[in-house]
Amino acid sequence: MMRSVEILLVIIILTGAFIVASSFAVLPEPRQASPVNLRRLALTTLQMLDSNHELSKVAFSNDSADWSGLQVALSASLSPDVVYNLTVYEVDSSGSGASLYKPVNHISNAESLGVSSDASSYFVASSNVTFTFTPEKIGGTLYILNCSDANGWWITGYTAQSLAQDLYNLLNRYFKVTVIVNSTDQLRQLLDGQKLSTDPNERGNETVQNAVIINTFGEAVPMPREYYKGQARESQGYNTTGGAGTHAYVRYCYTLGNLTRVYNWTWASIVGYPFYYVSNTAVFANEQNDWGIYGMNQTYRGGVIAFLQGLDNQQYHYNETIVVNTSSTGVTLSQTVVNNCSYYGIYPSPYQTSTRALSILSGYNLKVGLDVFNPVGSYRAGTIYNHVFSGSSDITGSLLALGVTRTPDIRLTVISLLSYYQPNLYPSEYTASESSRLVVLQLGLVGGV
Repeated sequence: MMRSVEILLVIIILTGAFIVASSFAVLPEPRQASPVNLRRLALTTLQMLDSNHELSKVAFSNDSADWSGLQVALSASLSPDVVYNLTVYEVDSSGSGASLYKPVNHISNAESLGVSSDASSYFVASSNVTFTFTPEKIGGTLYILNCSDANGWWITGYTAQSLAQDLYNLLNRYFKVTVIVNSTDQLRQLLDGQKLSTDPNERGNETVQNAVIINTFGEAVPMPREYYKGQARESQGYNTTGGAGTHAYVRYCYTLGNLTRVYNWTWASIVGYPFYYVSNTAVFANEQNDWGIYGMNQTYRGGVIAFLQGLDNQQYHYNETIVVNTSSTGVTLSQTVVNNCSYYGIYPSPYQTSTRALSILSGYNLKVGLDVFNPVGSYRAGTIYNHVFSGSSDITGSLLALGVTRTPDIRLTVISLLSYYQPNLYPSEYTASESSRLVVLQLGLVGGV
């Protein structure tokens, strides 16, 4: 009985304490319990008004009609219980010691913003301001294969010629000289170490040594007719043993590897399996790749092996044994490349699908110059391989192999080369006066609780 009385007394005491405490508690007003973030609302409103650069235009305008239009847009952007005061300040960068910010105009819909208000600021630039940068030039010449008498493969949805133009537009500014190789005849001249530019100024700066060569033909590589059977350079292109029939021109890939070493080229394969076909629409006019693309002869897996044999100055022998992962595998850009995407403003998807990842580090004196994608085990879907002879520190030729699934994303090629060579960007300095203005939007709330 006594235990029941004690429990009852405890309940009475707790209930009384709750009632007394509640009588003294001050509950917040609904506006305080769930406040409007006026600062964030102000910034969002300014950004929305300038989404089409209209706010920037009006901030430098002396036309009352422009300011009336801005006030209409501002009023329509805010709810009826929000009052505002928008002020535009001139930014004084002359260093004269005068006031840094000078008000030039303002609009408002209320005499007072009340006791509770907040503000955000936003910088705008005049329409005659341009922000540019000057890139550091990469040493050597950029050659982009654009041969009209060759066909590509694994570049579904594109032509080699359209890819060549896009690569030129993205990379031209980073090289002292950029040369478009428009035919296999010009490619043969390049393989002979001849300069191709017809511009006297460019020709003086064009260097075949230490050049970058981008093959825009995907898994195929253009082949000059001189390397065809029975022609002047048959022994440098056609092999009579070990690769007869459709694999007869593997030796041409060996020649390309050998020249890459001699000239210290960086040879870039933009998609798929490197050197899987050779192409010349004249000499292979009646041959196709079993998918209806004529002007091609298959080298199969022997092509990239032959290239690496030439790169390593090994004796040529036909071989198809190479480790390649042909299954569909998801790969991600390496952190180095991701960081450079923001620096250079090139943004390919960080997630790609690979079906031609190679494992070729052993046997050819190769070292990793840059992993474009994070390796998956021993397989690399995108890597710049540097050839360095044992006992030497000198690079003698490089290969960029992007083994991603078609269709090609040339941004991968661009960011790979920029991440490898790392040219600096020098932003331009704009020192004209009255080029920037500060817009301050102050908001307040009116109405009941």
